[in-house]
Amino acid sequence: MTYQAIARKFRPETFADVVGQEHVSATLQAAMRKGKLSHAYLFSGPRGCGKTTVARILAKALNCPEATDGNPCGQCATCLDIARGSFMDVLEIDAASNTGVDNIRELRDMAKLAPGENHNRVFIIDEVHMLSKGAFNALLKILEEPPARVFFFFATTEPNKIPRTILSRCQRFDFRLLSREQLTGRMRQICQDEGVDL
Repeated sequence: MTYQAIARKFRPETFADVVGQEHVSATLQAAMRKGKLSHAYLFSGPRGCGKTTVARILAKALNCPEATDGNPCGQCATCLDIARGSFMDVLEIDAASNTGVDNIRELRDMAKLAPGENHNRVFIIDEVHMLSKGAFNALLKILEEPPARVFFFFATTEPNKIPRTILSRCQRFDFRLLSREQLTGRMRQICQDEGVDL
């Protein structure tokens, strides 16, 4: 078996695994339970606090056939495919290397295609503030009239660089860094799972 970095090995797979962002997890789970998810979310906060991880968990929850109480099971084929990045209806894009209007037009064309049976199409755009002005304008069109069963999850460390026209069409969640106590508790759990003494 090849070595896997601790950060990847213990990356949260369900909302129950997420530490320190309960204000986000609880709200998203409640929206899932009530069937009242927004079509666009903006997750903002410092690097390494779980924005993209929560976006992936929410994508799983939207598509997991075994989801309970708004939480994905993390074990079914769908959840495992999303975790591996091989699920056709969940596309993750790094805006830092796909900044142009043509990239977003291509995404817009993909969004018009119907997702698979009983699935929802999810676009996760990391570092969304890196998009060009033309790309934001192209994105705005689809956010104004989103197709059914299509969701956009944006992650950013610099929400101040995102145009107001985009911000006004998203529900925003601000993530925060973990406290010393939360970090200590998580590290203790990881060390216990790994059989390591600190």
